[in-house]
Amino acid sequence: MSYKLVIELSERDLRHFRREMRRARESVRIAEDEEIIRAARELLGEFEQVELPDFVVQRVEKVRRLLDMLEDPDWALAESERAPVLAGLAYLCDPEDIIPDTLPGIGLLDDAVMIELVFRELHHEIDAYVTFGAFRERLAIADPEKRERRLTQRREQLMARMRNRRRAEREAAARDGQPASAFW
Repeated sequence: MSYKLVIELSERDLRHFRREMRRARESVRIAEDEEIIRAARELLGEFEQVELPDFVVQRVEKVRRLLDMLEDPDWALAESERAPVLAGLAYLCDPEDIIPDTLPGIGLLDDAVMIELVFRELHHEIDAYVTFGAFRERLAIADPEKRERRLTQRREQLMARMRNRRRAEREAAARDGQPASAFW
């Protein structure tokens, strides 16, 4: 039997998570991208060695997708698009975050919340990347030059769509008097 727990984060709660994300972003500025990515991969490796709560296991796959998106040589995100992903990963890798990771049962709860917030904020980027990956898998062109040309063309289309959707989302929020972003 499972139990569904719904947590509504108030604006005050979100401000708290925003402060923590800003702290994580500061740590990103002093660390190399590769260091953060390596630390996140190592953490995922550690997760594979222990039994985790299901609410964490479900989010581990999301973290893998974020890492894949950052490391994919065919999907070069701009620095401004990489920074929030790296900040989320930096937060995840920090054992002394809001709830220390060493607390049995709940130590990763804040990490799961942060992953959800990052994933929701980056849904346009993730959607475009997933679409690109599916396109790349289906692409049946033997000629390497033609294949690369088609991949480049599709990547540029998807990135333009991603950025247009992000811009439209921000403009709609501004018209409605809302913050430009629900989280950042």
